[in-house]
Amino acid sequence: MAHYALLNYKNIVTKVITGKDENSVDSNIELVYQNIFNQVCKRTSYNTVGGVHKKGLTPFRKNYAGVGYTYDYEKDAFISPQPYANWILDSDKCIWKSPVEYPEDNKRYTWNEDAASWDLVSE
Repeated sequence: MAHYALLNYKNIVTKVITGKDENSVDSNIELVYQNIFNQVCKRTSYNTVGGVHKKGLTPFRKNYAGVGYTYDYEKDAFISPQPYANWILDSDKCIWKSPVEYPEDNKRYTWNEDAASWDLVSE
């Protein structure tokens, strides 16, 4: 089975559906769903994150679409909503990155928007 994202007039994903396999004989399946739902339809792959396919296959549209994601026609990519105002979009991977690297010490942190830093989560 394959997944398809339905877009509103602002290119925002309104729904993700399961549909015909992308290897199906019907190569116009996006148009079929577009006509059924009366919204633009774009195939998406749940195995693709940051432009990398988890199973080593060809990545598809940079990221798996989710409700609220934006579809960027120029990048042919799904982009999640910006999590914080000061996070920056990695234009190659189409994922948001914090302005400060996440600490790599195997501890849990949460983003502090006011301080623009990672705060250690007390356990």
